[in-house]
Amino acid sequence: MPPRDFSIDVIRRLKSEGFTAYWAGGCVRDLLRNIEPNDFDVATDAPPEAVRNLFGPKRTLAVGESFGVMIVRGPKSAGQIEVATFRREGEYLDGRRPESVEFCTAEEDAHRRDFTINGMFYDPIEKQVLDYVGGQADLKQKVVRAIGDPHDRMSEDKLRMLRGVRFAATLGFLLDPVTADAITQMASQIIVVSPERIAQELRKMLIDRHRATAMKLCESLNLLQVILPEVVHFSIESQLENWTELLDILSQLDEPLFETAFSVVLRDVADDTVPNSHHRAVEEVTEICKRLKLSNRETTRTCWLIEHRHTLASVTQMDLAKLKRLAQSPFFADWLKIAQAEVSVTRKHLDEWNQLEGFLDQTSAEEINPPELIDGQDLIQVGLSPGPKFRELLTAVRDAQLNNQISTTEEAIDLVKRLRSTDS
Repeated sequence: MPPRDFSIDVIRRLKSEGFTAYWAGGCVRDLLRNIEPNDFDVATDAPPEAVRNLFGPKRTLAVGESFGVMIVRGPKSAGQIEVATFRREGEYLDGRRPESVEFCTAEEDAHRRDFTINGMFYDPIEKQVLDYVGGQADLKQKVVRAIGDPHDRMSEDKLRMLRGVRFAATLGFLLDPVTADAITQMASQIIVVSPERIAQELRKMLIDRHRATAMKLCESLNLLQVILPEVVHFSIESQLENWTELLDILSQLDEPLFETAFSVVLRDVADDTVPNSHHRAVEEVTEICKRLKLSNRETTRTCWLIEHRHTLASVTQMDLAKLKRLAQSPFFADWLKIAQAEVSVTRKHLDEWNQLEGFLDQTSAEEINPPELIDGQDLIQVGLSPGPKFRELLTAVRDAQLNNQISTTEEAIDLVKRLRSTDS
C-alpha cells in the first residue's frame, strides 16, 4: 500500500468514528502545486488517546503526546503517518516550544502554523481544500508569508526564520516584505535554536538546486552573520568578489551532497597569503562543523574537500602516483564536481582541467587503483621486523606501482631489497 493510500485509510477510519481529519501542511502545498508529496501528515480533532484506541497500541507511537502528535504505523510498504490533534499553543518563552497546548478547531490550528502556504488542509475523501489563512492566494502569487503577525510567528519558533528562507528559495517564491523585515530585525535571535536544527535547515537548502539563492537570502536577512560569521568575514567583508564567485560556483554544482556544497560555502575561510593558511583553514572548518554538531562523516568529507580546494592548480605537476592517489579518494567524485564548477565559473586552470579529464578518460578504474603487490607479511618473509620502516617501504612500492615502474610481486620484492641495501 503506497503512503498516500495509507494516509487516506487513516483519515477514512477517523471519519468513520465521527472525527474530522484532513491532510495538513506541506503535503497540501505540494498537491496544489501538482507535486506528489513525500509525506502525508494528518490533522484531526481526535485526541491522542482516541487515535491510540482506534489503531491499537501496537500500531501507534506517542512521539509528542502532550502536543497531540501520534505516529500510526502502516504496512511495510506504507511506512508511517504522523497524526496530530488540532491545537492552539501557549506562550513560547524559550523561542522553541510552547509552555502549554490546548486542543481546538481546525481553523484555530491553522492560525498557529508558520506560513500561509503551509497552513492549509485538504480532505481527500471530499476532495476539498480548507484554507483559513489565504494560502491558496499566496501559492498562486508565489509568496512566502507568515500567518498573522510575522514577529509573533518568528518569536514562537526562531527556526521559522531559516524555514522561511528555505521555502522561498527552494520553491522559487518571493519572501513577503513584511515577513522579510521581521526576519531581518530578529535574525540575531536565531542563536537560541539548537545547532542540530540549524544544520538540518542548511542541509535542505544546500542540496537543493536553488542553494545559491538560499545563501544569498540568508546574507541579506542578516542570518548568515549569525550562523556562519566566518563566511561573512572571509567571503564578503574581505573581498566581495569572493562572495559573487562562491554563489556562482554553488549554482553550477550538479546534484551535490550537503558536504560538497557546504565546502564551497566555506571555501574562503582562510587567506592564502598568510603563513600556514592551509592548516588554519582545515582547523577552522573543523570547528565550524563541531559548532553545528555535524556527524563525523560529514565533518571528514567537508574538511578533505577544503584541504584539497587548490589541488586542481597543481595537477600538471603531479606524477602518476599522486594523481592516482587523488582519484582513489572516496571523496574524489565530490571534489571533481567542485573543480568542474570552479573552472566553469572562473575560467581558470583550464589546462589542468583538460589534462585531468584526459587522464580519467584514458585510465581505467583498475589502473587507477590496482590491487597492492605486497603487504606486511611479504616484508616479514624477506626478513624485516615490523616497525615504522614498514610503512615507508610499502609506500615506496605502492608509488612505484602507481607510476607504472613495477607491476608484479617479484618486482616489488626486488625493489624492497634494493631500498634496504641503499639504507644499509
